[in-house]
Amino acid sequence: MKLKRGMILDVNLDPTLGSETGKIRPCIVVTNNIYNEILPIIQIVPLTAWNEKKALVKTNVEIIPTQENGLIKKSIADCLQTRPIDFEKRLINIRGTINEEEIKKIDDALMVVFGIKQVLKN
Repeated sequence: MKLKRGMILDVNLDPTLGSETGKIRPCIVVTNNIYNEILPIIQIVPLTAWNEKKALVKTNVEIIPTQENGLIKKSIADCLQTRPIDFEKRLINIRGTINEEEIKKIDDALMVVFGIKQVLKN
């Protein structure tokens, strides 16, 4: 199977420690496609249920359900919870893919999280 950047996968994130995001949940692949083809470890951003408080966090990205992404409810890509996974061990299911605009928003949020770009303004 070829994983692509922007794909939404159902991933088993357990076990976790402390405040890490856990359980089986949809996650977006954010690793570049060269790494996705040659390494068993990929970087993902977990999705969580949308709420008003989470939507105000500058490094969270709103993802609306579509037929292409396979989501069933409005979600938040929690870019602060980015983590590496061994996809062969943790992959449950492939849902679909996000669009280019959403990938760009996630890129911007990740640059803030990793200190590459200043905090986003309203």
